[in-house]
Amino acid sequence: MSRLILLNKPYGVLCQFTDEAGRATLKDYVPVPGVYAAGRLDTDSEGLLLLTDDGVLQHRIADPRHKLPKTYLVQVEGEPDEAALAALRRGVDLGDFVTRPCEARRVAEPDWLWPRDPPVRYRKTVPTRWLEIVLREGKNRQVRRMTAKVGFPTLRLLRLAVGPWRLDGLPPGQWREEAVSPHAIRGAPRTR
Repeated sequence: MSRLILLNKPYGVLCQFTDEAGRATLKDYVPVPGVYAAGRLDTDSEGLLLLTDDGVLQHRIADPRHKLPKTYLVQVEGEPDEAALAALRRGVDLGDFVTRPCEARRVAEPDWLWPRDPPVRYRKTVPTRWLEIVLREGKNRQVRRMTAKVGFPTLRLLRLAVGPWRLDGLPPGQWREEAVSPHAIRGAPRTR
């Protein structure tokens, strides 16, 4: 049976197990040998990161051709209007590629959200807003580039879900293991 680990990756942690510069890595949080990240989160992003010891499952989760939805909670600078949200939903021309259509909506700041360390810089004269964005692709710094392109730079970014796997109730820096059925490799991922 494949191992699947769900980690709530804290801000500032590299999505690798080693770093010659001495920065925080996955090794500091997941003392499980033989697992590797299925996808990535930027160092300055937080939230759900999946790790597995199964190369086929890793590919199935990370490869955008499988179009697993990835759900993000995004704090942006400013107050995006419906035109900005519509632009995100249609797809944004980032120069080197045009993003696929996605889901984007305004949401309230969740009451369960932990404080970020270090905190996002607060400015009294600049409002912020929370968005939920669901992508079915995952290019380098894509959410940040998308929100900036429509005029609302990302201040904080958390991944809440990848396919059926959710961050639900997992504190920053903590992880849990979930059983994975063989169907997760052959078809749509399902947990038992």
